[in-house]
Amino acid sequence: MVTRPSPSLRATRTRAALIAAGFHLVAERPIDAIPIDDVVTKAGVAKGSFFNHFVDKQDFANAIAKEVRLEVEALVSAHNAAIADPIERIAGGMKVAVDFALTQPTRAIALLRSQGAATAHTHPLNKGLRADVEAAFKQNLLRPETHVAGVLFWLGLCQAIMTYIIDVQPSKDAANKQLTALLRLGLSGLGAPDEMVGKVIERVIEH
Repeated sequence: MVTRPSPSLRATRTRAALIAAGFHLVAERPIDAIPIDDVVTKAGVAKGSFFNHFVDKQDFANAIAKEVRLEVEALVSAHNAAIADPIERIAGGMKVAVDFALTQPTRAIALLRSQGAATAHTHPLNKGLRADVEAAFKQNLLRPETHVAGVLFWLGLCQAIMTYIIDVQPSKDAANKQLTALLRLGLSGLGAPDEMVGKVIERVIEH
């Protein structure tokens, strides 16, 4: 007797197939240029299945971005697991973003093209960065403006350097030089003391 997957298992598989198809399609073109027919064809599911899981294409793009952000955030958490200094943790997040763009360009493109509302200060996906910025702020290591705009500022820098890597496809050494320069500008922009910045960058690049 053949055991059929439960409805919930079938739904999970269908959603996973749609998102997997989305990763490849979004890497090729913006979400607005991708017909839903292309998504369901690549996923090998019925067209009606798309609307069982997503309200529209933007909702679909947000789901793709969320999956990648969760993956990146897990990598950031692992990288920063033994690091207590909030400034170094903030810098380490950018290092992870650079390494991710270098090693996972398709997924990085999907993230960059589908950010949605994930740049909001209060977005759950920004919880780690927000905590590090607030910790550094409480230690008087950052300028007052970071309490309002620090998260957005740092996310913007991370997105910018990931975009640079995707566009230019630099070598590892060239990417690290760009990372070093942007970390110096970015940490200084946040207000981190000059005497800390150089030491933090050195530790992050060598990590």
